[in-house]
Amino acid sequence: MHKNFALYVLAAAAALSSTAALARVNVDIGIGVPVAPVYVEPAPVYAPAPVYAPPPPPAYYAPPPVYVAPQPVIVAPGYYDDGRGREWQERQWREQRWREREWRRHHRRDYDD
Repeated sequence: MHKNFALYVLAAAAALSSTAALARVNVDIGIGVPVAPVYVEPAPVYAPAPVYAPPPPPAYYAPPPVYVAPQPVIVAPGYYDDGRGREWQERQWREQRWREREWRRHHRRDYDD
């Protein structure tokens, strides 16, 4: 009796276990039988011709042109400089004078002997 009971419990556990690991193929065949009589309206004999309409005009417009007066140009006599050009000129002038002095010193020594 205990052997049968254990066998029943094992069978119930196997039946209630997950069947996700089982791979099988199901094939179903269905025959559609209407329950009540169905009336289908027949299709019209002719179909109306399609109508093609042009697309509607765009819904946006170009903004109006904007006119702005140019700023006046002021020309005043004089020399405008930010100082950088003048500094460069002065540095070049000093270097040139230094070279001339050094040249004279060098050549004076040669001629003095």
